[in-house]
Amino acid sequence: MKTQLKTTSILASIVAALLLPGCSTSPDGAPEQVPLNIAAIPDAVPRHEPRTRAGNPESYEVLGKRYVTLKHSTGFRQRGVASWYGTKFHGRKTANGEIYNMYAMTAAHKTLPIPSYVRVTNLNNQRSVVVRINDRGPFHSNRIIDLSYAAATKLGIVQTGTGYVEIEAIEPGQNIAKQTTKPVPSSEAAKTGLYLQIGAFKDKFNARRLQQRVAQLPETQAALKVAKSPQGIFYKVLVGPLTSEQRIQQMSEKLAALGIKDISLITAD
Repeated sequence: MKTQLKTTSILASIVAALLLPGCSTSPDGAPEQVPLNIAAIPDAVPRHEPRTRAGNPESYEVLGKRYVTLKHSTGFRQRGVASWYGTKFHGRKTANGEIYNMYAMTAAHKTLPIPSYVRVTNLNNQRSVVVRINDRGPFHSNRIIDLSYAAATKLGIVQTGTGYVEIEAIEPGQNIAKQTTKPVPSSEAAKTGLYLQIGAFKDKFNARRLQQRVAQLPETQAALKVAKSPQGIFYKVLVGPLTSEQRIQQMSEKLAALGIKDISLITAD
């Protein structure tokens, strides 16, 4: 069943996406005075919880793009750019009807079940936290997760606004102790690969035509990647590798100027 999410938080996220590069860049995203020691806030502790009806439709549509909610989070792992949201959304309802608390260890994700738990690791400084997914977003093609102010502070990405992270699903009873993760410098990030996927075609000719069109842009590398699925073989057109949020944003704007707006941020693997 196709469902349209209409929670307060989703609508607010849409407005923010239309007006600003991301929630974290809003002028009042961070509080003027922090009433508690953020470093002392404990990570979320995974526990068995029923999936809520609110926030878990089979699929939903935001800004013309449809998202399919995952049935479970087991084995889920993802790398990409994280952002955060703060005072503009503090006290508003999340996708499952809870009240967003910027000082709680929570986050928003487009497709993970609500609630679920993930370890988020900042790949640039090795800091790691465990958060509870209780909201939907971020609806910005270049971001994979929106962290609470507290989680973003502990990861060290409040000042920069975004960070390159890895998300790993955590199940109740699983050891949630922080594990060592090597920092990813820019050179290694290029090897790991952040790419903008701008199309997927069954016809290789159509994919090649889009690749050649985009490759004419200055300082742009476009490649084809063959992907197998139950529906057959697809030819994906990828732009990258891109090693910073600024570069991703610049390239997204160039592609939008060409009329290419259905863009997804993915990793090479």
